[in-house]
Amino acid sequence: MTKTLKKVESSLHGKISVPGDKSISHRAVIFGSLAEGKTEITGFLDGEDCMRTIDAFEALGVKIEKDEQSIIIHGNGVSGLKEPERPIYLGNSGTTARLIMGVLAGLPFHCVLHGDESLSNRPMDRITVPLRKMGANIDGREEGKYLPISIRGGNLRNIQFQSPVKSAQVKSGVLLAGLLADGKTEVKESAITRDHTERMLQAFGGMVSVEEDRISIDGKQSLRGANVQVPGDISSASFFLVAAAIVEKSHVTLENVGLNQTRTGILDVLKKMGASIQVKVKDPIGGEPIGDITVSYAPLKGTVIEGDIIPRLIDELPVVALLATQAEGETIIRDAEELRYKETDRIAAVVETLKTFGADISGTEDGMIINGKTELSGAKADSYGDHRIGMMIAIASLIAKGEVQLTNPECINISYPEFFDDLAKISSTLS
Repeated sequence: MTKTLKKVESSLHGKISVPGDKSISHRAVIFGSLAEGKTEITGFLDGEDCMRTIDAFEALGVKIEKDEQSIIIHGNGVSGLKEPERPIYLGNSGTTARLIMGVLAGLPFHCVLHGDESLSNRPMDRITVPLRKMGANIDGREEGKYLPISIRGGNLRNIQFQSPVKSAQVKSGVLLAGLLADGKTEVKESAITRDHTERMLQAFGGMVSVEEDRISIDGKQSLRGANVQVPGDISSASFFLVAAAIVEKSHVTLENVGLNQTRTGILDVLKKMGASIQVKVKDPIGGEPIGDITVSYAPLKGTVIEGDIIPRLIDELPVVALLATQAEGETIIRDAEELRYKETDRIAAVVETLKTFGADISGTEDGMIINGKTELSGAKADSYGDHRIGMMIAIASLIAKGEVQLTNPECINISYPEFFDDLAKISSTLS
């Protein structure tokens, strides 16, 4: 499938409510399934990835009802989960894979996980290694490095784990296993990553201790059902924030967006590069800060993006690279090697794609170097089956001279099924 995109005719204006946060939606289903009693989730992201998490827990015997307004989970606690009748298919969802492994490691039965071609080539040893140390019996391709993976869990022991990667998925998988293990499990991070798991544990009545870069959890806790309202996803919002920042005379507001400080690196980078940005903070929902973000066009300047901010905007870096093509001077992105292990090698994909548009960009081992300001030209560009790359291309088309042919745009449904509808609300460029 190919979608034709054209340069915006004037400027971007309007207000958008982006879909629910992908990370929080995944976790709400997981904790609701582990809890005893009813959990109701509103604002749930009904993208393909999050639906894989629902499918997985239904396969484990959880009753989950879905309608246009909410997701209702009838939890029977950990003991209510049962051995699935067949292997569980995870599609392209790395979050589902790494988090559910933590749950399955603590359950006294056998399960096989498999995914699509992309997920089957993403490294899973970062989570299977600590789970084995806790006592889970795990096997798979290249000794459990790749899906399909077989897990026979139960009788886990606690662990003190130093995460070798800056990954909230790995941290969360170990904490979930720790919830089902004997004793206290501790995770130490080399850099602070998104803390939705820690927040949601508490919302479901769990006890978790957070001391700077150390998170610990006592095993054998029982959770109780909760009502979860999912805020708008700042990763999805970032595409429109960048669009407003690079299309002249634009003024766009994103409403009710999650402002968790472990996720707001994109706002810090926009400000540092000179974007005109305002944030109106609102009352928190479900323990998560939210607010309205307004961005207006302004001249941009290059910057250096590195260190501890990287985990706070790792999913936004593809569109940040696009932003940098429209900034005067050099922008350097470092310490982002984790991008190579996403849905695709996002460093290679971003560099190749933006070069196709005429950008002055080169890849490094752990990031990119972008020289701006550069005029972009229309081209044929592939999403690589990666939703973030697909949306980046769509935003690039707003300023590129000539038509852009986006192939495989359907992958955007993974996180943002209404993306093109919302883009059309603030512009009239799509065909």
